[in-house]
Amino acid sequence: MNDIIKSIEAEQLKENVPQFNVGDTVKVYGKIKEGNRERIQVFEGTVLKKQGGSSRATFTVRKNSNGVGVEKTWPLHSPNVEKVEVVRRGKVRRAKLNYLRGRIGKAAKVKELVK
Repeated sequence: MNDIIKSIEAEQLKENVPQFNVGDTVKVYGKIKEGNRERIQVFEGTVLKKQGGSSRATFTVRKNSNGVGVEKTWPLHSPNVEKVEVVRRGKVRRAKLNYLRGRIGKAAKVKELVK
């Protein structure tokens, strides 16, 4: 039974998964279905957390929209996620950035990783 589930999940994995980490600013190109039309909407924000493994892997992105914090959790291998583009790398020292939820303005910024 376990082998059957693994084989089904292996078929659903994307080949070219982008490399990004927590703290990075990313643009997520998501497919939106409105009636019988389909379009792509860009959601740009900071990656708060990555969790899960294989086909169940998800990541949460937070942005500030008109003074209101908006978070969206995206499945990494979903066909509704067209692509994930890294805008800038962030320098963070923890795996989940839940503390950013309570901050606004410049306090909610993440330092850029310089290499």
